Amino acid sequence: MNIKLPDLQKYKARFVDKGLNYPLPVVKTSATGLLKSLPPAPAGKTDWPWTIETDPAVYANNTVWPKLTIVTPSYNQDKFIEETIRSVLLQNYPNLEYIIIDGGSTDNTKKVLEKYSSWISYWQSEKDNGQSHAINMGFSLADGEYLAWINSDDYYLQNVFHTVANRFLQTKAAFVYGYGYNKSAAEDLELIKVLPLLDYFIKIPSLIQPSCFWKFTIHQPIWEELHCALDYELWLRMVKGTRKSLITEPLSVTNIHDEAKTHDPKMAMKWQEDHLKIWAKDAHGSVPEWKRITFLHRLRKKAYEVFSFIQTKR
Repeated sequence: MNIKLPDLQKYKARFVDKGLNYPLPVVKTSATGLLKSLPPAPAGKTDWPWTIETDPAVYANNTVWPKLTIVTPSYNQDKFIEETIRSVLLQNYPNLEYIIIDGGSTDNTKKVLEKYSSWISYWQSEKDNGQSHAINMGFSLADGEYLAWINSDDYYLQNVFHTVANRFLQTKAAFVYGYGYNKSAAEDLELIKVLPLLDYFIKIPSLIQPSCFWKFTIHQPIWEELHCALDYELWLRMVKGTRKSLITEPLSVTNIHDEAKTHDPKMAMKWQEDHLKIWAKDAHGSVPEWKRITFLHRLRKKAYEVFSFIQTKR
């Protein structure tokens, strides 16, 4: 495989050369939670993550929680990014590093970042080379034992960091993943479940990106030539052969809107370009057994559906 990946150490060196102190500070925490110290929720916003928070007391049973680094790439998502930020901070995780790399947004994103700057380990708002580049820059600064990224139009559900950290500690897994919700413009929630991930079926797109977390030791850079399928291609390289653990509950919410890459018809060409790059000979190559994989996957999915139905009837 001959994929040109960036050197994240060089990215980090550029930050350090500009005077950035490394490692970054962790997010300020409080024994009583951050809700009262954060900027008040906008008018009309209630519930999670606006007027409620994860109870800090859930972390009292462990004196040392592993550092978790969350990266948010951003560009012109002022309608959603405050919700994203609050869903990270109001986890009240006691050892959190939060990095936001904004590509020089021209909407009100920068004002939101300034409003929450006291609780963000590092943020910048300047022109970059796109989402993949932003994610790589963020992870180049990561000092956490466990990592994840969440886009600026998605958000985490309540108590997720506690659930995920416990799963890592209990299972010694290198990759933890879970279910998620798709949220429509009408704010209807659709639960998206995933099957346990087996290496043989890893080429079947199934993982919910904001519901994925992994150990620093397996991390690899994003392939910056990709525009849409960057997470899928990363899983192909990074997750295969690792110890995985599925959390059978939703961890995140993906906002479905016209500008989202997954649902924007104008991005169809970019998706196709990514597909051709990923399966090119000098990348992951062709998949001659594709029909067999998809056939067995359909059988496996059906078997899980039947099993789940039987379980609900007991």
